Amino acid sequence: MLLRQLSLINYKNFESKELVFDSKINCFVGDNGVGKTNILDSIYHISFGKSYFNPISSQNIRHGSDFFVIDGTFEKDNRDEKVVCSLKKNNKKIIKRNGKAYDRFADHIGFLPLVMISPADRDLIIEGSETRRKFIDGVISQSDKIYLQHLINYNKVLSQRNALLKYFAANRTFNKDTLAVYNEQLNTYGTEIFKKRNSFIDAFIPIFQEQYKAITGNTENVRLTYDSKLVDDGLLGLLEKNLDKDRALQYTSVGIHKDDLNFEISGFPIKKFGSQGQQKSFLIALKFAQFHFMKSQSEVTPILILDDIFDKLDEHRVSHIITLVNNENFGQIFISDTHAKRTEDVVKKIHQSYKIFKL
Repeated sequence: MLLRQLSLINYKNFESKELVFDSKINCFVGDNGVGKTNILDSIYHISFGKSYFNPISSQNIRHGSDFFVIDGTFEKDNRDEKVVCSLKKNNKKIIKRNGKAYDRFADHIGFLPLVMISPADRDLIIEGSETRRKFIDGVISQSDKIYLQHLINYNKVLSQRNALLKYFAANRTFNKDTLAVYNEQLNTYGTEIFKKRNSFIDAFIPIFQEQYKAITGNTENVRLTYDSKLVDDGLLGLLEKNLDKDRALQYTSVGIHKDDLNFEISGFPIKKFGSQGQQKSFLIALKFAQFHFMKSQSEVTPILILDDIFDKLDEHRVSHIITLVNNENFGQIFISDTHAKRTEDVVKKIHQSYKIFKL
């Protein structure tokens, strides 16, 4: 899959920008604050219907304007696909494919497979479990529409159950039969989500470990494990055991919305014991593994975006990354960097056609 052209109107710091891309490597170089990352984010935005960095869509509108438009021309399966994402203040965001608006954003997810690697990924290590769950769900959802629908349904029922628990507390009442309806629905969707996550992790771990070894060039022992209470008990049983706790807290304290991923190096949490270089290598390996997993599932080569990833990596690790992307497993790549010479030196070693945009 290729992004041929991109047009931005009032997106972040750009009043108007037209870009025509190389089919292999595209580099954006310039000082901090000129908009390199904003262009990369617009590519992500048109693929996922949201910004990678700012979930509040209206805040992606250029200051002083009341709308933005991202217009992309893609080539997929030997066909041109025109995708437009637009938002006007106080209105709903619209995504159109070949002139026809989607009824649901969920139908667009996975159509334009893309993997983004950014310094912001450090949140996967330092933030709470929700960030890591979103990573799992994002990877699986791009190739599994049923999983995405189960996830939407689960979150809807979860919200309803939490509202009911708050109602019970506010009105000093309780109806176990009404709660049981929501428990059954959570169990139905949650069990399927748990099974899919388990299968995904089993398939994903060896790919991740292979990528980490390739990036670092050594045999550091890294582990990725799925942490879920559903391993030992069914969701219905968990909900029953935690009923008193849920009533006191007024929200659902157990379920697949509490699952986590554990990141370890040499048997210890990488958050506490990994160096900055090890953490960055871990995250890049995680995203490269995502790339290969998605490619194997969809049989479409995702776009790869590398936002400022060469910063804080030693030359040894950079050379290993170059070796990884210097083969036919990768398709179109977008890179941002503050150092024009470093970027050009890097892409020349990849031996592919490239285009450099100086901002």
